[in-house]
Amino acid sequence: MKSVSIAAAAGIAACSVGAAEASIRPALTSSVAPGNHASRRSPLGAAGVKVAESDLAERILDMRGGAKARARKRGGRTATLGSLSSGAEKKTATGKKKVQAAAMAEKKATGAADLMTKYKAIPSLTRIYITSVSVVTLFGLILGEELAQGLFALDPARTLYGFELWRPISAASFLGPPSISTLMSAYYLYEYGSSLERAYGSAQFLVFLVGQIGLLSVLSVLLGQPFFASSVITAMLHVLSRSMPKQKVKWLIFNVPYWSLPLGLMASDVLQSQNNPAASVPHIMGILSGHFYFFHKYVWPKAGGEDWLAAPDFLRRRLDPDARDNSRKSLDEAIRKRKKGKGRKLGA
Repeated sequence: MKSVSIAAAAGIAACSVGAAEASIRPALTSSVAPGNHASRRSPLGAAGVKVAESDLAERILDMRGGAKARARKRGGRTATLGSLSSGAEKKTATGKKKVQAAAMAEKKATGAADLMTKYKAIPSLTRIYITSVSVVTLFGLILGEELAQGLFALDPARTLYGFELWRPISAASFLGPPSISTLMSAYYLYEYGSSLERAYGSAQFLVFLVGQIGLLSVLSVLLGQPFFASSVITAMLHVLSRSMPKQKVKWLIFNVPYWSLPLGLMASDVLQSQNNPAASVPHIMGILSGHFYFFHKYVWPKAGGEDWLAAPDFLRRRLDPDARDNSRKSLDEAIRKRKKGKGRKLGA
């Protein structure tokens, strides 16, 4: 009985909708017929027919319970933060739109400027040393390994009698052909060289470099080593490690005392060379030359000896003009703090 009543109700609703459509449509056609005087007086003409038909469709849909037709307005969509950021157009200073190539060129220029800023932030002598290593490595890549070794290797006869005075400097700057090991050595040079120069000043760091190149040139001739750039890096690390030997530092995945880092660097190079003991010779040279400098600079003067490795005054004035001002400021600040302290009363 329920199903029969539901079907009867649906039939009645359909009949009422059909009757409504039949009642509306003649009225509409009569109002927009070509012979009708109202249509002749209407300024809309054919456009009025279209509006009436759309109105009729909306009324029929409304009576059937359907959705009304919604006209989409241009620009009526809701903007989101993502669409605003993605649709935002970059413009130049003159107000013109930027092309993609111009935007990419601007990004490249910004990256180059950041790289140049970081390069200029490196201490001066370390920056010159890194530039020398880069130039020598580039020439070695262009000329080939055999020709580069003949041109840059330390040869005492050609250095003294042929006046090829660049050979000690090129021998101290040649790290070998580009590889992962060369990249790691360049990073060590930047890290340890910057630390030494910031700690002791550019003038004293220049004395260190000149002394290391001279001493390592002699050791290289005696031991038959044509290049000693790795020895200079090991000497830097040895001097730093002897300054604070018991401090714990991280090497690879281990926490080791600072004094053992030169030995760890030597062990890693020996392992990379498939346990070839000859790979340890440059590091032994660096440890010996670095210890020579450290002993005569810091140990011997404390024992009453003369500090003959101190940087001359003209170098300090030239390379470290702010060092004297900073030391004077620190001394004045220490005196000022001492004056502010409360003194002890007599007899207390």
